[in-house]
Amino acid sequence: MPTITMPQLGETVTEGTVGRWLKKVGDPVAKYEPLLEVETDKVASEIPSPFAGVLSEIFAAEGETVAVGAPVGEIALSAAPGVAGPKSDVDAGRPLVAPQPAASATAGSRRFDGALPTSSDGIRYSPAVRKLARQHRVDLQGVRGSGRGGRVTARDVAAFAQSGDAAAAQATAGQQPVASTASSAGAARPSTAIQDVPVSPPGSDDTVVRLTPIRKTIAERMVFSRSTIPFAWSMVEADITDVVRWRAAEKDAFKAREGVNLTYLPVVIASVCGALREFPAVNSSWAGDHIIVRKHVNVGVAVDAEEGLVVPVLRDADRFSLAGLAQAVSELAEKARKRRLTMDDLADGTITVNNTGALGSVASVPIINPPQAAIVTMEAVVKRPWVVNDALAIRSIMNLCLCFDHRVFDGGMASRFLQSVKRRLENFSSQPS
Repeated sequence: MPTITMPQLGETVTEGTVGRWLKKVGDPVAKYEPLLEVETDKVASEIPSPFAGVLSEIFAAEGETVAVGAPVGEIALSAAPGVAGPKSDVDAGRPLVAPQPAASATAGSRRFDGALPTSSDGIRYSPAVRKLARQHRVDLQGVRGSGRGGRVTARDVAAFAQSGDAAAAQATAGQQPVASTASSAGAARPSTAIQDVPVSPPGSDDTVVRLTPIRKTIAERMVFSRSTIPFAWSMVEADITDVVRWRAAEKDAFKAREGVNLTYLPVVIASVCGALREFPAVNSSWAGDHIIVRKHVNVGVAVDAEEGLVVPVLRDADRFSLAGLAQAVSELAEKARKRRLTMDDLADGTITVNNTGALGSVASVPIINPPQAAIVTMEAVVKRPWVVNDALAIRSIMNLCLCFDHRVFDGGMASRFLQSVKRRLENFSSQPS
């Protein structure tokens, strides 16, 4: 019977977490029917079954993290059991079906166990379990496994690390407890453990929410950003009355012509792209001993999806028309909310624009999305009394906020960049320049 393996949802992805099984053991499965949801640190995707048959066995429980290529389940084929079917064309040509390994001569042995690396004590643990154990300085011999056959899962390691057992075991060994750390590309990072301060255990009326990989990544990246980037913040007020009037007059015809709603977001993105042509240093990354000024303007658009904030990237945004921006933003937001984003959709952003105003915010200090050097928020449009030609008038005002990496550029450039965005919005044309 063919085995369903953890797919590789990106070139740099080495493991994934089973978010939810959409079928249970014994359920019939049609070819290409969604079988399970897999979450990585950036995306969540439905994985279709490459064969028609019956889900005969589940190797990886919901919430369990396993290495790419490791078995997660098994399908009993409808037609010719025991005959391997064709490779799946899912996941950009990478098969989801692994050949059945030869059965072990040991009675009761499982193929899943044979795929796991062996530790120095002869016990087999998954790469995810071993990595988590190293991060939390946990001796896996002291962890009681809750998986099949007593196998230790990532959840077991996390629970053990958060209990007093880990500290007691270290004290017994004459070691001091060590805070967990995370690493990226071999470089040390500050601790991003969720429990950085003492927290009382949950009460009987409390609800414990399992952290998804996306939520964990958001936490890690935000802590990393605020603890490593010397950020500064600035805000300007833009009179966008002409934009508001134009939108009110054009939105119905625009929707009929383009098939998407006309919002303020593409207008602001177009203005940001224009300002970047004036101040290309804002479209940069800090790289330790040098600064990289990016040629391509790839705008990350923050989307408030159900599982958490995601930032899909609109590549070469400065080359789009206003209608093209509106369509591209709508498509990315739809993919994000339907959990259809790919790794390519999230890669290579050079600056982020966040529409916090859609939720009623009037001023905010956004967190920079490293390795980008800047993030712009567009706040709510508010009618306010405004001085026009030395007389009071009621105008539509939007605050624009910029948070920037002070290592890359200084406040003077940040202010001039914001003034450029403001000027473009206040002298709005439906043909961005």
